[in-house]
This record gives sequence, structure tokens and C-alpha cells, in this order.
Amino acid sequence: MQKGSATGCRPMLSEKRREALGTMYSLVGTHSAVKLCRWQKSMMRGRGGCYKWTMYGIKSHRCMEATPSMACANNCVFCWRLNSNPTAAEWKWMVDEPKEVVEGMISSHQALINGVRGMPGVTDEALEEALTPRHCALSLVGEPIMYPYVNEFLRLLHAKSMSSFLVNNGQFPDAIRKLAPVTQLYLSVDAPNKKTMKILDRPVLPDYWERFNESVNSMREKKHRTVFRLTMIDGFNMEPENLPEYKELFDRGQPHFIEIKRLTPAFSGNHNTILRIKNVPSWEKMKAFAQQLCNMIDKGRQYTVASIHEHSGCILLAHQRFVCNGRVHSWIDYDKFDTIIQDPERAADMVPEDYLLPTPTWALPDSPAEGFDPAQKRYISNKRRKHMESTAAPPPKHNGRCITTDEATAVQSAQL
Repeated sequence: MQKGSATGCRPMLSEKRREALGTMYSLVGTHSAVKLCRWQKSMMRGRGGCYKWTMYGIKSHRCMEATPSMACANNCVFCWRLNSNPTAAEWKWMVDEPKEVVEGMISSHQALINGVRGMPGVTDEALEEALTPRHCALSLVGEPIMYPYVNEFLRLLHAKSMSSFLVNNGQFPDAIRKLAPVTQLYLSVDAPNKKTMKILDRPVLPDYWERFNESVNSMREKKHRTVFRLTMIDGFNMEPENLPEYKELFDRGQPHFIEIKRLTPAFSGNHNTILRIKNVPSWEKMKAFAQQLCNMIDKGRQYTVASIHEHSGCILLAHQRFVCNGRVHSWIDYDKFDTIIQDPERAADMVPEDYLLPTPTWALPDSPAEGFDPAQKRYISNKRRKHMESTAAPPPKHNGRCITTDEATAVQSAQL
């Protein structure tokens, strides 16, 4: 690893911070990390995959969640990492070599996977597949695009036949412009206006709104797949007056996809947060807002609701260019992407249509599966079952007796 580079001579994480973060992540080198998510273990047990399986065809147990930069330029109030990582306006630390970062990530990931060995329900086949990750979700924590050698890092990932899903928060537009092709590039659109962004993101850069808008423009210049990701927070960024503000951003950025994701209530125990459970929008409100967004943009002619994952509270809007012969194509042909990305000339001109696959019917918004793969077995914990029972509507009654829904309909019809 490169020690004391021209960028800085001290490590990003102090010993005290390493000790604290080491209980949450598997740290790699001086500024990177990996972590197993619940969906990786879930799919290894045949209990379902995350929304990225439903919407893009990523096998959850073969996905490595990682970051080459624990640091971030925002201090978001809704961050499910509880703002435990450093914040900074620029890179000012020693830099680890990309090769050792990639190898360290994979080695740490494999150690975490081996720790699942013996867990009830985990099959040998799934475990062996998981030991060779095929995808890398660069969304664990921090701001991956801050890493000075991010392009070389991505090249090394692709050389190992791994897809790359990179999330950025729009504070480094120059880095977006210089970024090499990835499988899918995300821009976090946490707020549709300057005032709300300051409240929700708590950015460290004074010109955060100008940087964000420049990033929106830079995203439009990218030829490969782009996604605008919205974290919906009831009472803050999903009011009726926000719809035209989002429309203006989408008109300029022209993302291929728009992810509308419900706030994750990971703020319990954080007494300083401004968020409460009431700020977590209902699934019905999420679906209504998604449709309103579609209708707002070019009167519903530009985007369509393409896929849903009810368990994650996530809804995907796809640009009409991904509707081929009347069928949505949001999935990715990873073998084709792998072939293209290995050829620098082809990669430079790569467009989404080069590696499309149709979205399966069970992942479509009108499917009763609501985004849950029927090949998997749904598991409901006792805690969740009790919650579902407590919030479920009571059964209809007639003359003091519980009746079926059909019987209730017949009674209502007779009373008309």
C-alpha cells in the first residue's frame, strides 16, 4: 500500500475510530471496508433477494457490498450508518493502492462468507457461489467517488468479471465527468431544492447545491446506465409542491432509471435526529407518489413504473427506451457487460441497449408477488408476524359473527 502519498501522510481513520468502526464493518487498509448485508444471507438460505435482484438481476448472495472511501462530504440525517464515518470536503489522507484495496475487499468478503457456513438453511452450492462475488455494490458507506484512484479500482473489479454499481451524492461533479464506465451509476437525489437538501444532507461544502446541479448535468453526459435514487421522507421531500422540482431535475439529468426508496427507520437510539417513525411513508403513499412523478414528467410519456420490491419499499421507474416490444427490460446481461467492458474501445461507446434483459413477470408492478421471487421461500419472523397481525384490519362481522369477504360483499349488496 502507498504510504504517505502526496495526497496526505496520515491515515483516514484514527485508532479510536478504527476500533469503533471495526465493530460495524470489516475494514480494509486505511480507508476501505466491506460488510455482509442481510439479503446476502437471506438468498443463501433461499429466503429471497434484495430489490437489486428483483429490478436488475443481481444475485444477492454473489454481491459484495463495499466502499473504497469511508469518508463522505455529507452528514445525512437519514444515513442508516448513523454518521459514524468521517466527513470531509476533499481527500487529505494517505492513499492505498487500488490492487491491494480490491484484493483486500475480496479476501475480507470471503472471510465473512465463511462465517455463515453452518447457518441453518445455507446450501453448499450457494455458499460456494458466494465465495466468488460477481457484483460489487459501492454503496456501503462514505463517498466511493472520492477515492483518488477510483478508475483504476473499477478496472480491477471489472477484470475479475465483477459488475459495478456506484452511488455518489453529487458533491464531486468533476469526478463524475472523469469516471470510467461502470455497470450502473447512481446519483442520490435526497432533496429537490436547496433548503431541504441542507436540512436532510447537512453537507460540509458551502456550494453544495451548485455542485449537485452540476452533477445532474454531468450524469446526462454518461452513455452507460444511470439512476437517480430518491430516499422518500414523509413531511420533507414528497409533498405535492416537490413534484415540479423533481421534474426539472429529471428533465435536465435524463436518468435511465429512477429509484424511489422508502426511508429506512435506522435512526432508533439516535436522540439527536429530526426524524421519527411518522416520517416513514406508507407503501400506498409510495406507490401513489411514484405514479404522480411519472405523470408529471412529459405527461407520463417518458417514464413508466417498471418494477417494485414491497419488502424494501422500493419502486423503479424506467425510461421508455427500456420498454421493448411492450415489455420492460430493466435486467442486465452481466455476461455481455463483462465482454464489452474488457474491450476499452467497445466500453467507451457502450450504451444500455448493449446489455439488456427483460424484467421477469414476477418483478413487474402488477404482479401479486410484489417483487418477491416465487422461486424463493418467504420467511416471516415471529416479531414481524405479530406486527402484521396487530396492524391488519379486523375481519368483517354480521350479526356478531365473523364472515368472509365474499359474504360481507353480499351483505352490503343486499342492504343497498
